[in-house]
Amino acid sequence: MIKVLVVEDQALVRGAISALLGLDEEIEVVGEAENGLDALSKIESLRPDLVLTDIEMPQCSGIELVEKLAQSQPNLHTMIMTTFARAGYIRRALSAGVKGFVLKEAPSEYLIDAIKKVMKGQKVIDPELAINALDDRDPLTEKERKALKLAADGFKTAEIAAQLYLSEGTVRNYLSDAIAKLNATNRVDAARIARQKGWL
Repeated sequence: MIKVLVVEDQALVRGAISALLGLDEEIEVVGEAENGLDALSKIESLRPDLVLTDIEMPQCSGIELVEKLAQSQPNLHTMIMTTFARAGYIRRALSAGVKGFVLKEAPSEYLIDAIKKVMKGQKVIDPELAINALDDRDPLTEKERKALKLAADGFKTAEIAAQLYLSEGTVRNYLSDAIAKLNATNRVDAARIARQKGWL
């Protein structure tokens, strides 16, 4: 029996996915979570074999969740199910060890089959997503991405410096480098471009 934790912020969608997976005799949905933080708090007690997560969720996104799990639970299988075919998301997820990437509009049989393949050690990536991932390279460094994400959330340079334990000058350098790399007019524009690409 494959034990699955479903992570999705929309309750109706979460319930529908869980019900759908529960129809398969080889899959048991052991729990649901509404975002990455909720999932992290439940994983220890639920002990799933696989975490199936959406990407865009409040507090802790699916990408942040799989990156954290790659550190804390390297043997736990992770899969992403999304409506967003953004290259940056795919690259970050794959580098965090995600084994499956499925579009939400895929048929239910495809999702169930993908879960079983991932549990056997195979990688399953929707062809459309794979092509997108090959198209676009993320030019940002990890520190530039963190600074830009905080800037996009409305933090001032001094606040970003405090959060990242850096000097204000260093933060300004990271932000101006990110703006230049993305051919943006300012930090807000840079964050918008990076979000659209799935790099934030």
